[in-house]
Amino acid sequence: MLYWFDKHAAIQRTARIRESTLHLLALLGGWPGAYAAQKVLRHKTVKQPFQAIFLVCVVVNIAGLILYSSPLAFAELLKFLGRGQ
Repeated sequence: MLYWFDKHAAIQRTARIRESTLHLLALLGGWPGAYAAQKVLRHKTVKQPFQAIFLVCVVVNIAGLILYSSPLAFAELLKFLGRGQ
């Protein structure tokens, strides 16, 4: 919904939603909805700096999910950080 509000604000030339807010929400797990909104609304799809940061948010989320769901990967991460056995 935030992408729709931002696109509407862009068209109306009113106050916009900060890109950092959109990135934070994507980083917190909202990237699938953000990706869908970008494609459906055709909003923020051309702006390369935005897309680069968005991609980092997606990669960090997927890496975190893999680490969280894989006991072996999580144990290796703890070992790497010096907190494992």
